[in-house]
Amino acid sequence: MDEEEFVSSPQDVLAFSVDSVDFDTLIAGELSHTQTFQVYNHNKAALRIKSVSLQQGASSIFRVNVDGTALINGTATDFQLRSGDSLRIFINSLTPSCDSDIPVAHTDKLLFELESGVVQELPLEIHGWDVVKLQGMEILEDVTLNSRRPYQVLDSLVVRPDASLTIPAGTRLFFHKDASLIVYGRLNVQGNAENNVVFRGDRLGNMFTNQSYDCIPGQWGGIRITAQSYGNQVNFADIHSGNYGILCDSSNIDAEKIRIENSIIHNTSGDGLTLLHVKALVGNSQLTNAGGNCVNILGGDVSITHCTIAQFYAFTASCGVALLFANTDGTSAYPLQNLEVANSIITGYATDEIMGENAGDDSPFNYTFRNCLLNTPSYEAPEIVNCLWDTDENAVYRADNFYPAFDLDRLLYRFTLAPQSLAVGTADATITSQTYLLDRMGIPRTATPSMGCYEYVKNE
Repeated sequence: MDEEEFVSSPQDVLAFSVDSVDFDTLIAGELSHTQTFQVYNHNKAALRIKSVSLQQGASSIFRVNVDGTALINGTATDFQLRSGDSLRIFINSLTPSCDSDIPVAHTDKLLFELESGVVQELPLEIHGWDVVKLQGMEILEDVTLNSRRPYQVLDSLVVRPDASLTIPAGTRLFFHKDASLIVYGRLNVQGNAENNVVFRGDRLGNMFTNQSYDCIPGQWGGIRITAQSYGNQVNFADIHSGNYGILCDSSNIDAEKIRIENSIIHNTSGDGLTLLHVKALVGNSQLTNAGGNCVNILGGDVSITHCTIAQFYAFTASCGVALLFANTDGTSAYPLQNLEVANSIITGYATDEIMGENAGDDSPFNYTFRNCLLNTPSYEAPEIVNCLWDTDENAVYRADNFYPAFDLDRLLYRFTLAPQSLAVGTADATITSQTYLLDRMGIPRTATPSMGCYEYVKNE
């Protein structure tokens, strides 16, 4: 074969599949995921690349491999790129600790020097976030966390009996794979509308381009409230992408076990919220997208007000429903003394997102839905009061109740209301005045309030 001609004109340059490489924010001291991109020669002849190097050389925190050749001390030489061919570049980073309460940016440039003397640059950037690492941590007395830096929980964080854990507004807890928060004593989450308390996995980067690990379920365990724990309060929490959200073990329903308000439980691989024969109040909260059921109630005494319960789980077609309530698990009776659902939205992809399972014996099975939008076949019963039905006969229904539309490419969901939704302006104003005058985001509800946890706000 004839030897291909090489060109050295300054006009003949490389093309890149990206204009920069940004790793976003990662935990300081941990190796990042690997990002890749392509370098192309779109010219009619071959190019010689004298060197590929990091501007900061051996001191750079970035590690680069060019088509199988590692940059030693930040540089590698003598690459040939034929016409129409490409090189694949692999980059990762080990961000140093900077003893900072906020993420610290680290930058560098990847330099491609051509035989012509032209040097092409590609910016690199990563932010390192110092965290407080917790391993084998047991809360033995009353403890209040500090919101200055995130906590990385490497294994389960356990609150022992007679101890309480208070988590103030703005605190972020990053849990390692399968790590959980297990409460035998008492949990007090004190977020606010501006600064939620965040419970999430500790993988902060992207699984691949434009797809964050934070939007993938099963990144950590969940929050378990054991049988002996009572008086738990979860206010303005954002709990997402775990194996489950909150699981409450069966206990005496004479005392309130948990009060969940103004919170999010979203995108779990199992059930989102599980209440096993407990006394609980859930208000002004978003309970959405679960591989199991978004809300699973087995007996007990439960009040749900101004909640958005929606099942639009994207990872399997065999997920559970938005709401399951029962007085039996198939083998044992769990009396459903009371389930009150008011001013709430219960919907999802399926034509029936509400399942009630009654053992049919003498075990109590008491429930009421009042001024709710329900995605289930319509029927009349004393337990259904002033409810609307979320069916395909409406102008908008199911996913179209919400605006903006779900971003299924990046798995981003917002559950604020579309103007045409039947949930807009149809809640019971009396119930609203006695419970939640502000929605989950702190927006005042109108004189004709909307169902769900988000008040409809007209977009001028």
